[in-house]
Amino acid sequence: MFADLAPRPVLTGFAVLCAILTASCADKRGGTIPYDRPLAAPDEAQFQTLPQNYKIAPLDKLTIKLFNERASDAGQPTSNSVSGEYAVDLAGRISLPLVGEVEAANLTTGELDDQLTQLLGQKYFEHPDVSVAIKESTAHVVTIDGAVQQGGQFPVAGTMTLIQAVALARGTADDANPRRVAVFRTIGGKRQAAAFDLTAIRRGQATDPQIYPGDIVVVDGSSIKAAEKQFFQSVPLLSIFRPF
Repeated sequence: MFADLAPRPVLTGFAVLCAILTASCADKRGGTIPYDRPLAAPDEAQFQTLPQNYKIAPLDKLTIKLFNERASDAGQPTSNSVSGEYAVDLAGRISLPLVGEVEAANLTTGELDDQLTQLLGQKYFEHPDVSVAIKESTAHVVTIDGAVQQGGQFPVAGTMTLIQAVALARGTADDANPRRVAVFRTIGGKRQAAAFDLTAIRRGQATDPQIYPGDIVVVDGSSIKAAEKQFFQSVPLLSIFRPF
């Protein structure tokens, strides 16, 4: 009834105000990853080239090829349905046609090769010949993902802070929540995480943490992947850093 009595400009202004207030409420800290805790330096990289026993890490990119296969039954898929490039997600898995999600993190390429050979040979191919290679590794780069303008992998030359790392990705996106930025790091051979408040850092209210090669930085936002959303809830609040 009151809406009928209110002038249209007033209703429009009220709607805009409500939208602003709603957006400001969403832009806040949250999740169970602890904030502003000291993050130890990562495991030291010993080689500029990947060692033979390199363990596949989240966000690595793999090239998988299937050779000299023969389908176990007529009409079964060919190698073209399997061969291709695959990105390891933050949970350490790849999604492969025919076999679905496969654990890849913490395996060597040879170990993943054996696992895929077994899975593909169980139903689809007779004596499949699988090749797994690392196309891109996160070992000597920092990976920026989530609600940023241009995510990707960036070489790390010298020291770098979180603010500088986000700047490499051309800053946060319009839908970003800068109060929730997660840093994933390998410490003592285990994947660990910590959360940081980018807004507080910019205001000088919190320390700008150092970022190292191999780190994965994920900025929270409404458009980030569901798997990344899950990781913002994955680390217990009462711990400083725990494997996940």
